[in-house]
Amino acid sequence: MLHLTFLGTSAGVPTKKRNVTALAIECLNPFGSAGNPASKKNKPWVLVDCGEATQHQLLKTNISSHQLAVICITHVHGDHCYGLPGLLASMAMSGRKESLTIIAPQAIKQFLEAVKANTELYFPFEVEFITIESLFETTELAQSHTVSVPLSTTHQLDIEVIKLSHRVESYAFKITQTVQTIKLNIEKLKAEGVEPTAAWGRLQAGEDVTLPDGSQLKSLDYTQRVAQVLKVIVAGDNDNPQLLSEAAKDVDLLVYEATYTQAVADKIMSREDAFDPMHTTAKRIASFAHSAQLNNLILTHFSARYQPYDDPESKTPNMADIRLEVEQYYHGNLWLARDFMRFEVTHKAVNQLPN
Repeated sequence: MLHLTFLGTSAGVPTKKRNVTALAIECLNPFGSAGNPASKKNKPWVLVDCGEATQHQLLKTNISSHQLAVICITHVHGDHCYGLPGLLASMAMSGRKESLTIIAPQAIKQFLEAVKANTELYFPFEVEFITIESLFETTELAQSHTVSVPLSTTHQLDIEVIKLSHRVESYAFKITQTVQTIKLNIEKLKAEGVEPTAAWGRLQAGEDVTLPDGSQLKSLDYTQRVAQVLKVIVAGDNDNPQLLSEAAKDVDLLVYEATYTQAVADKIMSREDAFDPMHTTAKRIASFAHSAQLNNLILTHFSARYQPYDDPESKTPNMADIRLEVEQYYHGNLWLARDFMRFEVTHKAVNQLPN
């Protein structure tokens, strides 16, 4: 099970209603361990992008920075990374000791090193920095590369880094969560007259059991290993959604930018001094989502020109402009993200959670 919390949904600059880009993905183990329910306190999470003031946004949630396991930065533009030094500094001052993995472009590492050198920033925790360039240096022709992050013996993340197309090197992260558990064959135990005692729990934990009457039960005879797999793609800035065609074939959810409508993009490019910002329009991502047969699509990274309300009758640009354009081409489950909007992703569905 994954819980997504949008900490920032604006493109380029913050607005009164939207901070710049950041997304928290909590990785819950619904099985717990040995049949016990998952602990509410055990929620390792992944941060994808860290725009300015991300740590301020976190303070308005119940998400603990002490359980942050991995930070992924899609590219070096400031609305995706300027909040990183401040977040790490606050984590250091709050006494964090656990190691942290950062997957990001080489320039982000250099950025952090410059801040450390000039501001006396010190980390009392180990930082494993994986530069994306190093992942591809031996396989230059590869379009993607995967980093495995074990969260526990039964809880695994595989983070696939996928090359995109933007004004700078930009990437998507395909996050695959695999949770394993041992399922007890209760019907078989009941049929054989085995009473629901502590022996059941020991069998589920993988132990062979000797009953008071001397009979022996082997765990393998009464249990089955079950794996639950969820796949989510979170993309950075990109002007070519087709680069995700292969990776998107089996995902439960795509989180993607819709910076502006096609009409706005055409207007930008019609100027004499036209400068291609290399973003995806609402029309283009909707067409891709339709062709890729995606069931669930969350759009984010909206231009500050769009007001947060949804009113098709308004002459002021607003979220209805984005929504109506997407709905012309895509008919799956669609959400336009707002700051602090929360979602639950399971193997059956994506559902919006109450704030």
